Amino acid sequence: MSSFTCRSLRITLLALFCCSGSGEKEFEVHVSSEKQIVEATGFLKVNCSTSCENPQVGGLETTLSKKVLEEHPRGKWKQFLVLNISQDMSLLCHFTCEEKQHSEHLNIRVYKPPAKVTLKLQPSQVFVGEAYTIECMAEAVKPLESLTLSLLHEGETLQNQTFEGAESNAIAIFNRRAQTKDNLNLSCQAVLDLRPHGGHIISKDSESQILEVIEPTNPIIIVVTILLVLFVTSVLLCFTLGQHWHRKRTGTYRVLAAWMRLPRALRQRPG
Repeated sequence: MSSFTCRSLRITLLALFCCSGSGEKEFEVHVSSEKQIVEATGFLKVNCSTSCENPQVGGLETTLSKKVLEEHPRGKWKQFLVLNISQDMSLLCHFTCEEKQHSEHLNIRVYKPPAKVTLKLQPSQVFVGEAYTIECMAEAVKPLESLTLSLLHEGETLQNQTFEGAESNAIAIFNRRAQTKDNLNLSCQAVLDLRPHGGHIISKDSESQILEVIEPTNPIIIVVTILLVLFVTSVLLCFTLGQHWHRKRTGTYRVLAAWMRLPRALRQRPG
């Protein structure tokens, strides 16, 4: 057999192989939703579609209640409403075309906004330069990795803290020191940022509390005040003891005797 004949045979076989493979065109399945996160016990619209022109069967697999909102006449796409989503889960969209089945998953997360945000302040009164502690708590939040707890002073952020883990009460403890003698109007803010999952921002604030900041008194003033009080006390004590001593000797108090010796005109009260 000549080399030309062998070369022609190889080309013919290659062409037949390529043509037979190109006839088996794979179809695609797509599943989507406007967002991938929903509030607990909420609902979600889910779209299932395929590139197959005449799918034999198709649908959305889930253990939750669902209903079809819209559907393509030949079943190329369907829109479902999934109800009462209470926990993180995966939805399965599937189609069968020419006896072959393909499927795609859509992961859905559930969020819970903070039920309550509280602030604990200890102590409530400090001197300038002294330390104080604030505890911020957000109750029953999910997902924690989307939560930020912030300490605010009249709307301005002083400190914040992020979290990780499952659903729980989130607690942030901030240790600070009073810098000036001005009182501080403090509050806690919980921010749940769901934008990476197609959601929005949820914010909740605690009731504000006032930290009273006192300027320390000058030590010299304190010492002078104490000495003055001691001096006045000693003078009054000496005066009282002297009056008692005079009464024992003369039978009357010295102040009363001096009063009686004054001329009557001076002792009369002005009318």
